[in-house]
Amino acid sequence: MSEVAIGEASSGERTFKRATVLAVVAIGAAAFIAMLVLGAYAPDLRSGKNGGAHALSNAASGFSGLVSLAEATGRNPAILRSESELEREDLLIITPEAASTPLGDLFQRRGARLTLIVFPKWQTVGDRKHPGWVRIRGVLPAYEPEGVLAPAQKFKIGRSKERGTALRTVHPAATHDFGFVASEVTQFISGPGIDPVIVDQKGRVVLAKVAKSQLYVLADPDLLNNHGMADAKQAAAALALLDFLNSTDAESILFDVTANGLGRSRSPLKLAFDPPFTAVTLIIFVALLLAGWQAAMRFGSPKRPQRAIAFGKVALVDNSAVLIRKAGREAQMAPRFVDLIRERAAAAFNLPLSVKGPELDERLDALSSMTRFSDLAAEANSVRHRDEMLVSARKLNHWLEEVTE
Repeated sequence: MSEVAIGEASSGERTFKRATVLAVVAIGAAAFIAMLVLGAYAPDLRSGKNGGAHALSNAASGFSGLVSLAEATGRNPAILRSESELEREDLLIITPEAASTPLGDLFQRRGARLTLIVFPKWQTVGDRKHPGWVRIRGVLPAYEPEGVLAPAQKFKIGRSKERGTALRTVHPAATHDFGFVASEVTQFISGPGIDPVIVDQKGRVVLAKVAKSQLYVLADPDLLNNHGMADAKQAAAALALLDFLNSTDAESILFDVTANGLGRSRSPLKLAFDPPFTAVTLIIFVALLLAGWQAAMRFGSPKRPQRAIAFGKVALVDNSAVLIRKAGREAQMAPRFVDLIRERAAAAFNLPLSVKGPELDERLDALSSMTRFSDLAAEANSVRHRDEMLVSARKLNHWLEEVTE
């Protein structure tokens, strides 16, 4: 099928201006890039203000108050979002929120380094009026804190109401009492293989050290959480406890949030924006910009589409010649060209139509004293290749021009 020539649309028929299209494309590209970046770094940008029991939470059950207090007193707290940072030598505080929290890989990375596990205690719901705050619904079932270290450590959880009574420090390495007092509901642990550090008035263990390890277990989180830090004496006791646990030339206090689902994620998309792959990403971005610029800026006015088969006799002759050449039949055209030259010569000299065949060739031979027509005709009829046919045709055409001058 032939293409129909399409004229260039006038400026009045354009649906959108070029500037409008470029603005739409630029805004779309910027939005797409922003979506990629936010998708890669969204897990790292989470504030942690979700009411959980971790070091980024402002809720009563959270531990951001302890972090702020440690920072204000020069203890250099650090929030760990990556498991690769867990191998630092400073004290690490882990605050799992349920028994289902996986801690195996975390303990494997820590090895024999000082670690404090704070058991969960409160069952909470979000406060609709204050985002990031919680309301206390009650205490968790005992199997939740009991399952945090199970099955490696089989602890039993107990609770008692001794609000305001002093808690005693019984560890032989502690030079003085920390000064903690019991909360409204004191949570304590019992079980084999533990060395008591802090106990209540009845000797029930609130803070213990797991035997033959550097792992400490705090049964009652109210000694360190935001609810406890509201009391100045409890806050001072918390700092004294951290100094006691972290007394081996420590440089900071580490607070883990990977166990609370707030760790940094690893993804191929994020690698594209981190060194050393940032340079490759920028090169690809610049290449895309150049490709878009080349597509938008055309060199010269666009060409109008042409018909596949043109009109007129010239086009018909050209197409016929192409077909003959593709079929390899040029040599077979030589006898027909001889007949054409014979007819044109007879017409030029008004020879009778009754003169034909050898008699006509004899009369044409007499027209030139240098070249005989019959010889040229015999040569043309004997060609076998395209090049031979071309040479013979030129000779016949030259003979016709010579005799008709």
